[in-house]
Amino acid sequence: MSKTFKALVVNKTEEDFSVNVESLSMDDLPEGDVTIRVHYSSVNYKDGLASIPKGNIVKSYPFVPGIDLAGVVMTSGDSRYKEGDKVIGTSYELGVSHYGGYSEYARVPAEWVVPLPEKLTMKEAMTFGTAGFTAALSIHQLEKNGLTPEDGPVLVTGATGGVGSMAVSMLAKRNYDVIASTGKESEHEYLKKLGAKEIISREDVTPDKIRPMGKQRWAGAVDPVGGKTLAAVLSHTQYGGSVAVSGLTGGGDVPTTVFPFILRGVNLLGIDSVYCPKDLRVTLWDRMATDLKPDGLNDIQNEVSFNELPQTLSDILAGKARGRTVVNILE
Repeated sequence: MSKTFKALVVNKTEEDFSVNVESLSMDDLPEGDVTIRVHYSSVNYKDGLASIPKGNIVKSYPFVPGIDLAGVVMTSGDSRYKEGDKVIGTSYELGVSHYGGYSEYARVPAEWVVPLPEKLTMKEAMTFGTAGFTAALSIHQLEKNGLTPEDGPVLVTGATGGVGSMAVSMLAKRNYDVIASTGKESEHEYLKKLGAKEIISREDVTPDKIRPMGKQRWAGAVDPVGGKTLAAVLSHTQYGGSVAVSGLTGGGDVPTTVFPFILRGVNLLGIDSVYCPKDLRVTLWDRMATDLKPDGLNDIQNEVSFNELPQTLSDILAGKARGRTVVNILE
């Protein structure tokens, strides 16, 4: 095992803030049951926030971001994992208060790790990452509440983002008619390639004036946007339909009424991928390797090297990202 290794380190002092690829030693890693040689990580909006001084993500400095990782177990103090096992680590405190995946080595609690499914490569797992897991959990909960392809179309907001792109492609794989909403006209062909049957503008979903109840347009929705968009989505959801909300890029305040809930029986499903129970987490990763694995998974991802990370993190905060960005830690 290397005495020193590369990691992306963010540091904040009273005078300065820096984001640099630096050398660390094994002694720099936090405590944990499992030490992993990281092969791939990914880029999420939360990672972008961790790379700026006022992102309100990182608890203490210096710090290694990266809320996702896939790699090979080097050592384990837990009987469930042994040297050579391929594993995935996402969520919990990884990349938030515990050194994350932007590092050649990581040490984490065993509870944060799940086995890599046989039908999934490590790169594919990071193409999914937290965004894909969140999309899978959203679809799982919608179907648990009765949603089927026969019920009608399903809306996906923020469709070119990480969660949105994954949701569009997963729903299409499950034979749903997907309505993709985006504010980027240049990305229509990309969304059609992912499987969207219809593409509508952000303004079509969220007009300036949102009615408490509008025309019933979709049987369900995956919404990583929140805010006014969520209020508008609820007002157009069919009787008995469900909306799975997982994000707040559109804000935390939702200017809605009780009418969609008490007059149409609409269900609002909160999606938390961070502390999702491990049994369900394993089930979902198995589904992501099988019935929720899009045929064009590679079309959703682009790959960057370790040294490209600082610029990539800046791009995701600026809204320039499309789909999923995989970080090749081995390069």
